[in-house]
Amino acid sequence: MAWITGSGAPRVGRVIAEEFALAGYRIVLHANRSLEDAESFQRELASKGTEAMIVHGAVQDESFARRAVDLILTQFGRLDVCVNAAAVWDWKRLEEVTAEDLKHQFEVNTLGSFLCSQASGLAMVPNPNGGSIILIGDWAVARPYPKFSSYFVGKGAIDSMTRSLAVELALRNPSIRVNAILPGPVMLDPSISTEAAERIRDQSLLKRHGTPQDVARAARFLAEQPFITGVCLPVDGGRTIYSGEGLDAVAHPTFATGQHKK
Repeated sequence: MAWITGSGAPRVGRVIAEEFALAGYRIVLHANRSLEDAESFQRELASKGTEAMIVHGAVQDESFARRAVDLILTQFGRLDVCVNAAAVWDWKRLEEVTAEDLKHQFEVNTLGSFLCSQASGLAMVPNPNGGSIILIGDWAVARPYPKFSSYFVGKGAIDSMTRSLAVELALRNPSIRVNAILPGPVMLDPSISTEAAERIRDQSLLKRHGTPQDVARAARFLAEQPFITGVCLPVDGGRTIYSGEGLDAVAHPTFATGQHKK
């Protein structure tokens, strides 16, 4: 049984849900403003033989996660995996960022992830097989780019949240694992030009765009590995470690020989 938040709309969360469905999991979809999309996807899953239900609400609502987990346990009797894919993102120049912008990013991306992970993890404690919780961060918190300051504040907390929850829940049931995925660009905004998309591709060490399927496969891998916890896994084509050409020999020939002028 896998619960994927943010899986109603046709975004990364839905692809993650599809991956778990193909692996034979029963699925819990989640939608806040995309309920019609979630209902359509539920029917699609049913047509393929996958049992699925929908929970509806705002992840930052403190009562939602507990209510959702109660509904899941009532219908399916257990919860094995929770993937926190619900998220918001927006860009603004630093001069334009308001307190409300910061609160909105934090409430959905940070608080919502914590509340759903908390409720799911505590529900897994009585399960002899424990369970797996997966959070979604962002590779670029290590190398932030401009105009996303409020977004990075919220996503930057995912790393420490992952490690903290991994400790807390394993002390209650050592079979509960908590990990995070740090995706690179995997679903480019339609407003991004072809030229900008090519630059993004070229900034990847593997010289290709990522896909939602890359994230989905990583989520399933982490969910099914019993000896991995507290890990934040970049799924970014090497962007985290790659700084471009750097001090290449062509631009800086003296560095190639080690001969530096005084």
